[in-house]
Amino acid sequence: FTGKDIEFSDWKGDILAVAVTEKDLSKGSDSKFENAVLKKLDAQLSGLLSEASAEEDFTGKAGQSVVLRLSGQGFKRVALVGLGQSAPSTAAACRGIGESVASVAKSAQASSVAVVLASPTGVQEGFKLNAAAAIASGTVLGLHEDSRFKAESKKVHLKQVDLIGLGSGSELDQKLKYVNDLSSGVIFGKELVNAPANVLTPAVLAEEASKIASEHSDVFTATILDVEKCQELKMGSYLGVAAASANPPHFIHLCYKPVGGNVKRKLAIVGKGLTFDSGGYNIKTGPGCSIELMKFDMGGSAAVFGAAKALAQIKPPGVEVHFIVAACENMISGTGMRPGDILTASNGKTIEVNNTDAEGRLTLADALVYACNQGVDKIIDLATLTGACVVALGPSIAGKLKQIFSSQPTSKMEIVEYSVVLHTNGHVSSGIFTPSDELAQEVAAASELSGEKFWRLPMEESYWEQMKSGVADMVNTGGRQGGSITAALFLKQFVDEKVQWMHIDMAGPVWNDKKRAATGFGVSTLVEWVLKNSSS
Repeated sequence: FTGKDIEFSDWKGDILAVAVTEKDLSKGSDSKFENAVLKKLDAQLSGLLSEASAEEDFTGKAGQSVVLRLSGQGFKRVALVGLGQSAPSTAAACRGIGESVASVAKSAQASSVAVVLASPTGVQEGFKLNAAAAIASGTVLGLHEDSRFKAESKKVHLKQVDLIGLGSGSELDQKLKYVNDLSSGVIFGKELVNAPANVLTPAVLAEEASKIASEHSDVFTATILDVEKCQELKMGSYLGVAAASANPPHFIHLCYKPVGGNVKRKLAIVGKGLTFDSGGYNIKTGPGCSIELMKFDMGGSAAVFGAAKALAQIKPPGVEVHFIVAACENMISGTGMRPGDILTASNGKTIEVNNTDAEGRLTLADALVYACNQGVDKIIDLATLTGACVVALGPSIAGKLKQIFSSQPTSKMEIVEYSVVLHTNGHVSSGIFTPSDELAQEVAAASELSGEKFWRLPMEESYWEQMKSGVADMVNTGGRQGGSITAALFLKQFVDEKVQWMHIDMAGPVWNDKKRAATGFGVSTLVEWVLKNSSS
């Protein structure tokens, strides 16, 4: 990525991508664009831009794009990328530009692209660098193809992206380095979730996490606890879940300490790490159980280690961060936990297991106790914990996919093809639970920068009545109503009251059903949250 302060008409390469609002496409009485950038470009193309946008009903809606393939110009194609009604003012909107650019570039197998805003004055001066960074981020992540398990890998041809009119120099270079660092963490998280359970066992997850520490030993250390050590720490809740599997559990603890010390704040990020979840004796059965997708039940740990990988390169000062995952499988065997068993967690509290498929909270219980014992100030845990949260928050689909191809020769140049595409993205919101308004505000601010969606849900204490046991301190599941709330109330029993704590239920956004692949959800928000604590 390179920032360039040049006239777009002077750029030479494969695709000139112009981001336009609906207003930018308005025309005067002479049927010509009123927008200066589009007017100039249309004149350069002898009116073909105006003609193509009208013929293909391109209106500039968010996610829509029209592509013209040309001859006789310094650039081989022009792509108009829709922004909707207003100029991009958020990271999410700018990332959408990048995703559209990546889609167009992949389709055309382009090696070079330039991005220009039709209304650069609509972007506030102080936001331009962030806009450039977000466009770059959307492009990088949009280009990523996980072909590790396919016979043939798809080749990415794009080598150069020039950002025109959004700044240049050292400030932009610093922003773009951050994009590369963060994107590497998001992609790492995606690939962890995409990997099947016969490849990504608890041992392999521990190895992948340990590589972060070995590659960045100046700021990271790794501690991997085996069964014997976990028994010494009395992690009966976690080990109860792991008992049935032939693949032994691995309790993973990465610790980041800044160069030079001077730690002002200690944080912990805890992730659910079920590399496969059969449901145990309460086995997942019937339509919609999605047992074949239960490799993604370690999505929380993927977010944790994705954030660790990014932060290892960013190296924020003043903050110590503990990355903690109790990795295991939930399987069925003669040694497995049974419905009705009573487990004792490492803080001494006892749990009657009334459903072996509510296992994630059992592993998180001991992980949260361990995190508190590190002397941290704040904890965020992330888990694909409840289907109830998916039902509560639901999907938010961006649009339908449409492609049109046609050709129309002209005297000076030829449009070989032009197409209108409405890109879709299957993002959904993630539920957050916390007794701390301060922590909720911090994560809300981080999510504004990351573009990831969160919705705070109540921790209704009266629901705890559902979680009481006649023979133990608690059961591990309540009734059908308020399932995500009772799960959060369960986790609260294992957190020191002096520690600010948040639980993120990411069961919905971990996976994109349309793409049949992981989303990398959570990494960006976690990184932004750590950086906020580093600077404050």
